Amino acid sequence: MHNTKIDIEKETRESIIEMLNARLADSLDLKSQAKQGHWNLKGMSFIALHELFDQVATEVEDYSDMIAERVTILGGTAEGTVRVAAEKSTLSQYPMEITDGRDHVDALSTALSEFARATRANIDDSDEAGDAVTADLFTEVARGTDKLLWFVEAHIQN
Repeated sequence: MHNTKIDIEKETRESIIEMLNARLADSLDLKSQAKQGHWNLKGMSFIALHELFDQVATEVEDYSDMIAERVTILGGTAEGTVRVAAEKSTLSQYPMEITDGRDHVDALSTALSEFARATRANIDDSDEAGDAVTADLFTEVARGTDKLLWFVEAHIQN
């Protein structure tokens, strides 16, 4: 832990940093999953999905940055390498063999849903730990992820 004059107990900061680093791993994995779909999808909805998946990756990258910065604000070390993300991500593996746009929508919406669920759980966890600022960050990330999920899922809903 780095020295900081932030007025949150060290033990609380350590717990919050662990949560944040877990979501950082997930967010980095989620961004790479969106890019996997972006690069490999085919079909009649190609351009719409290609552009949407790129938008998802860009917005999730912003969430990764917010999460990592909060880790360092609290005196921790952001664990944001690809190797760490691969080791610690809780998201399901993205299927490598798919090309159909509908299959990619299903895969990415699954990843978005898993990320949002874990982030939503951390809202309460960080609030109960006494860090309303981190709870607010998680709320912002969950709200944005829910919106991205809506955008992606709308392509397969009737």
